[in-house]
Amino acid sequence: MQEQQKIQMVDLHGQYMRIKAEIDAAIAEVIDSSAFINGPAVGRFALALAQYTGVRHVIPCGNGTDALQIALMALGLKPGDEVIVPAFTYVASAEVIALLGLRPVMVDVDRDTFNTDIRFIEEAITPRTRAIIPVHLFGQSCDMAPILDFAAAHGLYVVEDNAQSLGAVYTYPDGRSRHTGTLGHIGCTSFFPSKNLGCYGDGGALFTDDDALAERIRMTANHGQRVKYHHDVIGCNSRLDTLQAAVLEVKLRHLDEYSRARRTAAHRYNALLRGVDGIELPVEASYTTHVYHQYTVKVKDGRRDALKEYLASNGIPSMIYYPLPLHRQKAYACDGTGLKIAESLADSVLSLPMHTELTVEVQERIAEAVAGFFKR
Repeated sequence: MQEQQKIQMVDLHGQYMRIKAEIDAAIAEVIDSSAFINGPAVGRFALALAQYTGVRHVIPCGNGTDALQIALMALGLKPGDEVIVPAFTYVASAEVIALLGLRPVMVDVDRDTFNTDIRFIEEAITPRTRAIIPVHLFGQSCDMAPILDFAAAHGLYVVEDNAQSLGAVYTYPDGRSRHTGTLGHIGCTSFFPSKNLGCYGDGGALFTDDDALAERIRMTANHGQRVKYHHDVIGCNSRLDTLQAAVLEVKLRHLDEYSRARRTAAHRYNALLRGVDGIELPVEASYTTHVYHQYTVKVKDGRRDALKEYLASNGIPSMIYYPLPLHRQKAYACDGTGLKIAESLADSVLSLPMHTELTVEVQERIAEAVAGFFKR
C-alpha cells in the first residue's frame, strides 16, 4: 500500500529540487569567489528586481523588519510622531514604529480583503500624524489610490509593507498599473524563506523612485555613511549577504511561474470548497492581482479552533495568521474601540497549506477533511 504524501504548509525542499542545478551553481560561484559581503550577486539582484517591479531603486537589506525600520529612519520622523498601521497584521509593522520612539496608531481593516482601508485611516488622522503603513496582506494589494490621494492632501508619507505580496500588481482607477511596493514613497519587502520570493536565510529590500530618498536609505542601512568611515547620519548595519542574493537572483527568474502556481492552487481550493457552508472563501479584489502568500478562509460560528484541531488529527497542518490583533498584544495594548473587524478576523481566520508544489491529490485530501469536519 502506497504511503500518503506528508502535507506541509510550505514545501521549500520540493521547490528547491526543481531548480537545484541553478541554485547550486549560483551558491558555488559565490563560494569560489569568496565575496560573501557585497559581492557581485547583490548588485545584480537589486538591478533585476528593480527592472521586474519597474521602480528606480532597490536597496537590499538584512530582513523585512530592518527594511521597515530603515524606511522610517530615512524619512526623518521624530519621537512622538504618529504612524498609522493596521491592527490586523504581523507585529513588525508596529514594532519598528515603537522602537524608534514613534507612536503606532492602530486602525481597522477591510473585512473581505483583510487589508488597510481608507475609511479607517480617515478617522485616525491627528495633527501629529506623519506617515501611513498600508500592509498588502496575504498576497493582494490594498486599494492604494484613495490612500495615496489622502496622504498627498495631508502631507503624509506612505511606506508600503509588501512582505507578503511581492509580484502583485495594483491597477489605478484610470487603468494604470504598478507593482505593489512601488506605489508609495518607500516600499519594503521580506525574503524570509517562506515568502513568495524567499531566500535560504534572512533578507529584505526597500523600493523607491525618489533619488534623494534612495541615497538616504543606502546611508542609513550602512552605518549612516556615504563614504567609508565618514558617518553623516545615525544609521544601522543591515545588508543582504551575497549567498542570499545569489539564491534570490535565481528565484526571481521563476517568480511569475510561482505566482501562477499559487493562483492555480487557490482557484482549485475555491472549486473544492465552494459548497462548504461553514467557511467563507478568500476574496480577490477587482483592483489587484493576488499572488496568494496565504490561502486564508474565515470559519463561521466560532468553530475555527475546532477545525484546526480536526485537521491536525488528520495530518493536515494549518496556521492562524493572526490570533491576536496588534492592539490586544501585551507590548502594544491600547484602546480597541472601533477595531471590531480586526478582532473578528483574529477569532475566525485559518490559513490552509499554500505553496508552489501543491498537487491536486493533496488539495483534494485537504478539502475532503474540511468538508468532513462540517458534516459531523
